[in-house]
Amino acid sequence: MRHVFGVLVGLVVTALLLFGAGWAVQEAGVGLVPLPAESGPKIWIALGVMAAIGLLVGLVVVGRASPLATFVPSMVLLAWTVVYTLDVRRAMGLVPDDPTFHRLLLQAGRGMGLLLTTGVYALLGILLFLPVLMPSRWAPRFRDEEEYEESGEQDYR
Repeated sequence: MRHVFGVLVGLVVTALLLFGAGWAVQEAGVGLVPLPAESGPKIWIALGVMAAIGLLVGLVVVGRASPLATFVPSMVLLAWTVVYTLDVRRAMGLVPDDPTFHRLLLQAGRGMGLLLTTGVYALLGILLFLPVLMPSRWAPRFRDEEEYEESGEQDYR
């Protein structure tokens, strides 16, 4: 059950990294144009979203959740980076850019393209893959003490 929950958490983290971070990067104006001289409420909201996403990713990486919670988003980000390395046109075709989409989804898509082309998704993918390599993450959190004691008594008789 722990790993099923881990897959669900991984899907949520993936969506937040793709759409939330993409939207926040575009909203903050971290494109090719310089930042405005005044910091308005839009920039503060975008920075707050970035901080919340960073906090969530940090909790998933260092927490005792299933390693699948980090494996799912790492594979999505690393696979998209590999596709970008092999075929830029195909990778950028995965970015939502159809004018019939909602304005916020289009804005998130532009941010996703920026994060992909600058290598941020590759870095995050590697960061999220590291907890999968730790054997302690795959072990159960704790053993049932009664079961351990019963099995120990049977061995000594």
